[in-house]
Amino acid sequence: MEFRYLGNSGLKISEVSYGNWVTHGSQVEADAAKACVAAALDAGITTFDTADVYANTAAETILGEALDGQRRESLEVFTKVYFPTGPKGHNDTGLSRKHIMESINGSLKRLKTDYVDLYQCHRFDYETPLEETMQAFADIVRQGKALYIGVSEWTADQLRAGHKLATELGFGLISNQPQYSMIYRVIEGEVVPTSQELGISQVVFSPIGQGVLTGKYKPGQPPPEGSRATDPNGGSDFIKRLLQDDLLERIQNLLPIAADEGLSPAQLAVAWVLQNDNVATAITGGSKPEQVKDNAAAAGKKLSDETLKRIDEVLGDAVERDPARTAQTSPKSRLA
Repeated sequence: MEFRYLGNSGLKISEVSYGNWVTHGSQVEADAAKACVAAALDAGITTFDTADVYANTAAETILGEALDGQRRESLEVFTKVYFPTGPKGHNDTGLSRKHIMESINGSLKRLKTDYVDLYQCHRFDYETPLEETMQAFADIVRQGKALYIGVSEWTADQLRAGHKLATELGFGLISNQPQYSMIYRVIEGEVVPTSQELGISQVVFSPIGQGVLTGKYKPGQPPPEGSRATDPNGGSDFIKRLLQDDLLERIQNLLPIAADEGLSPAQLAVAWVLQNDNVATAITGGSKPEQVKDNAAAAGKKLSDETLKRIDEVLGDAVERDPARTAQTSPKSRLA
């Protein structure tokens, strides 16, 4: 495993991290989920990403149980706050001081830890003053409940405003967690240049494009039985927009490129995002231990300029690049 600094901080995290967005507590039973976490640890992964909203808090609980007994100082545990949890009452969502303070305590209890290494705004909250949100995070850092603060799917302007307030309040805003893959590059135009200027790293999710970049989804054929696309609890709603024959045909043409590099298709996808210097880690999932190990093996792999050019030629205009897509990920009003 290779390690990179997270933003303009002294914190190092594993290049490949393990996340449980659509697995723990939903697609995968607890025992299998714990086996995946064990496989991640065996592969040298030290960074684990979750959120309170995943499986309505069950994912945090399972991750806490799976990591119980590990040396806490040797791990980097990330979680998030924003989306509705619990009974989903009128204050059980958003980035108000009330919801943030209650959420961090619940997350720490479920994760069986006194602190998280990174606490993240899961989206931008248009209904709460940014000053209120950032003051709450500053207090959480001073209380020792979180070491660093990050955000997820914020626009360049939002990152700039949040970073300015964080600096004034005396804590570091050091990361952004966007979707990023060789077929979804919307952060490259605005978010990445701004982040590089501000000392913010990307902690990217879906580097394998919800599994589409593994090549297991074939054009003109139904999704494989047991795959994410067939499981309503495992993210089928997120993946269905990618199951277009033109894109799937292009992805089949990536397989020889992976073979030439001595990589699995999933490893090629993970290695591709890690070629971006602003990416600190690629969050990978996996419902089976062997998938976790395969993903982790992408760490440290360097792709040649020729390989990167071949990938671009194969994907062509199928790549999503519109920077406006980032702003569309944050709801304009609260969800509860």
